Amino acid sequence: MISFVLIILASLFFTGIIIRTKSITSGRKGPGIFQPMQDILRLLKKGAVYSKTTSFIFQIAPSIYFASVITAIMVIPLGAYKGIISFEGDFVFFAYVLGVGKFFNIISALDTGSSFEGMGASREALFSMFAEPAFFILMGSLALLTGHSSFQQIFNSLHFGSSISYVLGILATFVLTIITMVENSRMPFDDPKTHLELTMVHEVMILDNNGFDLGLIFYTTSLKFAMYGCLIANLFMGDFPLYLTIPIFFGMQILFAMAIGLLESFTARFRMNHNAQYILALSSVSLLIFLGVLLILGLFN
Repeated sequence: MISFVLIILASLFFTGIIIRTKSITSGRKGPGIFQPMQDILRLLKKGAVYSKTTSFIFQIAPSIYFASVITAIMVIPLGAYKGIISFEGDFVFFAYVLGVGKFFNIISALDTGSSFEGMGASREALFSMFAEPAFFILMGSLALLTGHSSFQQIFNSLHFGSSISYVLGILATFVLTIITMVENSRMPFDDPKTHLELTMVHEVMILDNNGFDLGLIFYTTSLKFAMYGCLIANLFMGDFPLYLTIPIFFGMQILFAMAIGLLESFTARFRMNHNAQYILALSSVSLLIFLGVLLILGLFN
């Protein structure tokens, strides 16, 4: 329950820190940290307008997308404290409950009958498909290293004691960071500020969403950022008491948001036809983690 509440709190300022970091690096004052949340609240107060060409799928998809992320957050622990839902193999449940939300997001874009939204849905499905093996190889490697298969037991049993283990922690952070960028369609894989439909991914999928539904989608993105930030924090949190765990959590969230802001400020977007190759190469980094685990366990000869 603690992790759930803290992730909700972190989601209120996470996107604002990213935007603020990007503003400072470009020499601008920029909006306040809570401005994105104020924009979301303004959208949530509005009604939604639906095209006559859409079905009920388009109407329920944002709610299912939001519910899937909320359910996934319930699985995530915080150091020694379990999530609301915790069982053996829960990281598999985590991945596929997010997949359900992604599926409804994609078919709702197809439901509009727009060729542009269908193009964006195709790209997002492809990118997510290539990012999924990297996540499973990473979590499978950590499960092999610790001998456990639930998030809470994996993170609670994960201890860094050798140079190889520190390298594994850095590589795991890199993998989760890139997965975060892919899942949220951010730079360098997509530019959320572009208005050229031919190169858009996530933004072109939600062109027909408005009002409450659009606000729900935007807030779900903030939740996903904080959710993956919590996963990264768990890699290094260990079995600390609560009065240390909470400051470490918020410190990691702020550092993660600033890192994303810096990454988006100083990197150019990849060429669209090369995105899939870069994302698939992420699985190679996860395989390096797997080989490192075999070295630590003495199973690699």
